[in-house]
Amino acid sequence: MYSWSDALTLTSAGEWDELFTTLHGASRISVPDHEAPWSARLEWQQSTAYGVALCAGGREVVQRETRHIRSDPRGTYELLVPLAGRAWVEQGPSATEIRPGSMVLCDIDRPMRFAHDADFLSIAFIMSGTDVAARSPFAAGEPRMLGADRGLGRIVRQLTTTLHEEREQLSESTFDIACDRLLDLVCLAAEGGTDTAPAGQRATVEAAIRRHVRQHACEPDLDVVAIARALGWSVRYVQQVLREAGTTARDLIRRERLHLARARLAGGSWAAYSIAQIAYSCGFASHASFATAFRSEFGMTPSAARRGAA
Repeated sequence: MYSWSDALTLTSAGEWDELFTTLHGASRISVPDHEAPWSARLEWQQSTAYGVALCAGGREVVQRETRHIRSDPRGTYELLVPLAGRAWVEQGPSATEIRPGSMVLCDIDRPMRFAHDADFLSIAFIMSGTDVAARSPFAAGEPRMLGADRGLGRIVRQLTTTLHEEREQLSESTFDIACDRLLDLVCLAAEGGTDTAPAGQRATVEAAIRRHVRQHACEPDLDVVAIARALGWSVRYVQQVLREAGTTARDLIRRERLHLARARLAGGSWAAYSIAQIAYSCGFASHASFATAFRSEFGMTPSAARRGAA
């Protein structure tokens, strides 16, 4: 699914309620006067994985309660980026006011209350909760307030705004690629702008990476991009975790392939295969590069390793 809208001008609170809940989930919406003239603006872009929505409407209070979540679970997080006016967000023990210069990241499947003035204008970046948790358990915790007036927060705000403004020029794939990068930056900003993977998750993530490399070492196109895509993390995050472990994806893949090749050189079931065939079967692009790497790792040639095993 991939869609975007032109600017929709809504003239009744009922129309607004219907479209708002379609985008953000079932909620109870209260306005000062449901029968009074209403003026609201809504624009959005949506793919299977992400959404960006600009909203401007009258004064209202939006409450997403447990019953709404039970009937309409979304599995999403939203980064709310104010462009004008001010709003108030309450979720769990957290309550905060946001206005231009600040942003808030919230779990849509937790009860929350959101209220704003009549002049409030904002863009919501909608993303998968699973993707947020995979990148940063810290970001997936309590609602996170992010500064938007300098540094990384300002970049997040600018990229969110640009994604919305250029929505009609982007294919679904380019939209998703841009959103992937934005999600990385959001999680990094939520962690305080550090360039270090959250300590509590490193061991689990590292084990998953090593397991994936072990299972797919023979695939010639295995690299850090393929690992990140398969496990649902960003390339940056995979690189961070491996750097903390004192290695890189390239070294990890090379070492796993070399140990697999040594086992095959010693195995009777591979005796009929040449050394070059074993090298190719383990994901190496050439016999020469395999021989060089093998000698560097084990201090002997592949031929010597085969003779010693025999």
